[in-house]
Amino acid sequence: MKEKIKEAGCAWLFVLPAFIPLMVFWIYPILRSFYISFTDWDYMSPTYNFVFFDNFIALFKDQRFYDALWNTVVFTLGTLIPTIILGLGLALLLQKSFKGSGIIKFILFSPWITPTVAVSIVWTWIYDPGTGIANTILNFLGVPALQWIKSSQTSMLAVILVTVWKSLGYAMIFYLSALEKVPKELYEASGMDGAKWWQRFRDVTLPSISPTTFFLMIITMVNSLQAYDQIQILTQGGPSGSTRTLLYMYYQLGFEEFNMGQATAIAIVLIFITVLLSIIQFVGSKKWVHY
Repeated sequence: MKEKIKEAGCAWLFVLPAFIPLMVFWIYPILRSFYISFTDWDYMSPTYNFVFFDNFIALFKDQRFYDALWNTVVFTLGTLIPTIILGLGLALLLQKSFKGSGIIKFILFSPWITPTVAVSIVWTWIYDPGTGIANTILNFLGVPALQWIKSSQTSMLAVILVTVWKSLGYAMIFYLSALEKVPKELYEASGMDGAKWWQRFRDVTLPSISPTTFFLMIITMVNSLQAYDQIQILTQGGPSGSTRTLLYMYYQLGFEEFNMGQATAIAIVLIFITVLLSIIQFVGSKKWVHY
């Protein structure tokens, strides 16, 4: 019995260095958010009242919440699909090494490691309706100039383009690694059966890299839910709320309207969505455990 207690104590000593930061910076803030979501705290006053589910009821009655939820869905799908498709396309093009391929890979990956704030500031200049290079290119191609981040009709597209451009290199690197692990014997066998290149891609490549695709889908969706910097720099949630996502609505309610109760209610919704995606990833990844 004493030996078991001693072993348990030693185990906790090894776990504590990782458990303490986890408790302080993750578990406690989440529990505190749950607590605040049931109050009317205004972020400034030292006192507050318990309102129980009033914040959630008010939130679900607020049209802004549903608009922000829809914007979040559009933004997530708008970044997810191009990132996966274009990331795989770049990986296929750069799969074979050639002179200068390393430099090209570095250039494509560099936006991912560049701070989002710096990237977004540069893109505000690119999107300038009068002097920006985006409209200069459109005019050169004979396409009418766009207002980009100045119009509610194109602002979401503008933010999505920045996010996809920044994420492409990340997806490309993962796909390059996945493509290298596809057994060459499978390609040889399909070639002997007379399969065309697109049949080999459909029947061999896609199934073999499906775990990577699944992983990138989950990570991209979670990153889209957490997107804030590019929205803050480019549009501030506008024009007319056209780029206000759930996370940005959380910021506006908490730090502009000082309604921290409803803001944390949105945070709880985001936590629920993130946990749901994590569960899907955990359960779905078992499908490809043999890889």
